[in-house]
Amino acid sequence: MGWIPQERDIFPSLTVKENLTVIARPGPWTLERVYRLFPRLDERSGNMGNQLSGGEQQMLAIGRALMLNPKLLLLDEPFEGLAPNLVAELEHAIGLMMAEGIAMLLVEQHVEAALRLSENAVVLERGRVTHAGPSAGLMQDRALLESLIAIPTDRA
Repeated sequence: MGWIPQERDIFPSLTVKENLTVIARPGPWTLERVYRLFPRLDERSGNMGNQLSGGEQQMLAIGRALMLNPKLLLLDEPFEGLAPNLVAELEHAIGLMMAEGIAMLLVEQHVEAALRLSENAVVLERGRVTHAGPSAGLMQDRALLESLIAIPTDRA
């Protein structure tokens, strides 16, 4: 299992390469493969973790989790605080990982991005399930979606 916490929790005093290799386990996800998924990390491989932008730190956090070669990824608000172009880039990368068969549990407040990425959606309110069903159906039923969420949907 790989966990990408909301706070990212990268090692600020290690380089990008060290952040990725410090916890690496054998398997299909290698340093080179993470660099192919996130070319920016390859370009910044010698930079310290605290020298990266927020989006680059999020890529690093995801890459580090992949280096564990997990069967399941837990992503806690991976798009928080990121510019729309970075959200789109990360959304694409997450889609590629899912296409390769990595199961994911995604907690996200960017509702439409989460619905585009997921097969099924569960809406919680104060720890109680208020909706569970196919993401595509919820995306198509705008009235239901807006009744379930207290935050505005993004208009991507």
